[in-house]
Amino acid sequence: MEKTNLLYEGKAKKVYETSDPALLIVDYKDDATAFNGLKKGTIAGKGEINNRVTNHLMKLLEQNGVPTHFVEELSPRETVVKRVSIVPLEVIVRNIAAGSLAKRLGLPEGTKLKKTVLEFCYKDDELGDPMVNEYHILAMEYATKEELDLISGYALKVNDVLSTYLKDLNIELIDFKLEFGRLADGTIVLADEISPDTCRFWDSVTGEKLDKDRFRRDLGHVEDAYHEILRRLMGE
Repeated sequence: MEKTNLLYEGKAKKVYETSDPALLIVDYKDDATAFNGLKKGTIAGKGEINNRVTNHLMKLLEQNGVPTHFVEELSPRETVVKRVSIVPLEVIVRNIAAGSLAKRLGLPEGTKLKKTVLEFCYKDDELGDPMVNEYHILAMEYATKEELDLISGYALKVNDVLSTYLKDLNIELIDFKLEFGRLADGTIVLADEISPDTCRFWDSVTGEKLDKDRFRRDLGHVEDAYHEILRRLMGE
């Protein structure tokens, strides 16, 4: 599988077309951004770790009934994925109050939520990815009611599968962001990535943060945290 044209370059990844119009190659970068691109930096080895962690977790989810765009890992940094049209929503799943939820609702960070919270944000950096609800989504036709129900169901399934899996590795899944896409025939699949960039991972014993918050909040040892996630998930 060969890369042809650069289709898109985002904050964390480059996406290339291939000789097969139904397949793309994702190339993960070491660049790090936070606060909608206002803070920028580099995390050594991040691209390889996020690629490998994402593929590992996507395969786990496929085995548990969640369809994904994953096809094949080409190299530590590159993966073949199915071409999708991204649904313009970020789906945020929250188990424990942290980040913007804690700030917005005045909750102490680390407060266990009585029920898993699903949030939706409209994907638009210029607007700051504003939060939207089901009424906005249907009114703006970002997704149909059927698609939204399916996406919500998949998001909660992802939460169940990953929370159970990570618990055995002494990792608490605090919250995470998902993106979904439509295949050419309209089928909804999980897309984008699942990594320390997009999830809050805390050590379930010490509470140590093992994710991008170490970069966002200048906590130091950012590379160590990413490598620790790789070590626990894949033994490396």
